[in-house]
Amino acid sequence: MLLRIAISQFRPDKGDLPRTLDRFGEVMAAVKALDTPPDVVVFPETALTGYFLEGGVREHAVGANALLSELAERYREAPGPDRPVDIAIGFFEEFEHRIYNSTLYAELDSEPRLVHVHRKVFLPTYGVFQEERFVEAGRAIHAFDTRWGRAAMLICEDMFHSVSPMLAALDGAQALIVSSASPARGVEPGPGRPANVERWERLARAAAEEHGVAVAVSQLLGFEGGKGFAGGSVACGPRGDVLWRGPLWEEALQLVELDLGEITAARADQPMLSDLERALPLLIASREDGDRPDDCPEADFVPPETTLVAPDRAVATSRARDPELLAIDEGLVEEWLVRFLQDEMVRRRGFERAVVGLSGGVDSAVTTALCARALGPENVHAFLMPYRTSNPESAEHAALVADQLSIHARTIDISAAADGYLAEHEPDADVTRRGNVMARQRMIVLFDQAAKLHALPVGTGNKSERLLGYFTWHADDSPPINPLGDLFKSQVWALARHLGLPDEVVEKPATADLVLGQTDEADLGVSYGTADLILYHLITGRSAEWIVSAGFDADAVARVQGRLDGTHWKRNLPTVAMLSATTIGEWYLRPVDY
Repeated sequence: MLLRIAISQFRPDKGDLPRTLDRFGEVMAAVKALDTPPDVVVFPETALTGYFLEGGVREHAVGANALLSELAERYREAPGPDRPVDIAIGFFEEFEHRIYNSTLYAELDSEPRLVHVHRKVFLPTYGVFQEERFVEAGRAIHAFDTRWGRAAMLICEDMFHSVSPMLAALDGAQALIVSSASPARGVEPGPGRPANVERWERLARAAAEEHGVAVAVSQLLGFEGGKGFAGGSVACGPRGDVLWRGPLWEEALQLVELDLGEITAARADQPMLSDLERALPLLIASREDGDRPDDCPEADFVPPETTLVAPDRAVATSRARDPELLAIDEGLVEEWLVRFLQDEMVRRRGFERAVVGLSGGVDSAVTTALCARALGPENVHAFLMPYRTSNPESAEHAALVADQLSIHARTIDISAAADGYLAEHEPDADVTRRGNVMARQRMIVLFDQAAKLHALPVGTGNKSERLLGYFTWHADDSPPINPLGDLFKSQVWALARHLGLPDEVVEKPATADLVLGQTDEADLGVSYGTADLILYHLITGRSAEWIVSAGFDADAVARVQGRLDGTHWKRNLPTVAMLSATTIGEWYLRPVDY
């Protein structure tokens, strides 16, 4: 029997259920227009609201039956023949006075029928994820009968635990339907796709091959507060063969045909599931007994405190100073950041123009180039804002970039504005204070010009500067969006070369350009190449002692760690005294794009 699954790689209107339901209707109209009708249409996790809602989850949680009524109405209203079809779609569910991250399976027919609801069992609460804070965990994984056969559903993190597809297969599932909202991460050179997309394909193939089931994964699309859902949905046959890979960054609706008759042959050729059915009760019983079998003497076990980790440490330290640790796929990064700008500026905030402070340095040049590609050069307004002590070469280099990109460029000298305060009231201010005044004056210009042009200011700070605290608080970091903030300086240089920016800009030493001859690396006391690697190791959990043992200069490590540890306050909003249970950012939690 052929199972026809239509996988919808879907972008919701975040926090706007009525509009997203309308868009669901648009997808279902496209489903009706397919030459071959599908048996089931699969949508992503939290497809109707977006994923990162934080405290807003409770405002958008709905009952499954009430939601089904809305979905059925949109399906009936969609143009095209009214033929029966099943759907699986992710949503935040209110059930028995609790809130869950759920996926419902329903039949859309003249009499819509709710078939099954799966409530996410494994809730990620680490890194950017905080699900346990806002939703309850489901407690079961069951297969269920449909009009075409037997299915089971999983949601995102469920799939990362091998027990989940195992339980589904043991319960008779022929097809595993997976709804996911997996934010993209990982830009290492290689396949040209984010690392998490590659991992998802490995998970889907492994589950399909091990258990002899068809697997269909639908991924969420779009950006939410800088976190990009890249797509990359996937469908696999019961032998682990990939039948379809979803595109990156684009919505898609793909009909995939899965031959359920292949399941018998796949399980006969590789009887992993029958082996599991036989062995699992014995293995569970052995765990419950709590006794060690006689044929496993204590001497065969390696105690955890042994030094078997020493070779791994040696391998790790031998690579610790390798610049390739920070290598990126420049083409993937370029496309990713262009999509980020388009989504966050145009789609999310409604701005079609950008203003950028173009200094003549590599960070602002790369940011401007990305904006030109994302919005079109005619929609990018760059402002050169020299002070009287600025190096004239900076303006020349900024002009080179503006000419190459064919963007609007205007020079606004900030000397008189800054000196209106400095010369009149603080003539003895040192270089650092003067630099802070200049940086904040430049932000005044950018935000005022943005208001004039109905544009959005775009930030240019890189990850190295942000981690080292080498920026002026509420100045360089003020623009509401920043495409480079997760790229180390060395990675920005690599991206600049990939973008073909002028050599004069890319190859010159980085400088804040407050006084003639000043460079960032002289101010920091360590080169960016070294600082970036030290920072990389520190923020991935390595100790300073480990980094020194790997061959880094102890003074350089101490200097970098000191700046990192001493500037956390600069990377956060102002600290507010918490007096209530509704403190903004502590108890009252809403994402930036809510």
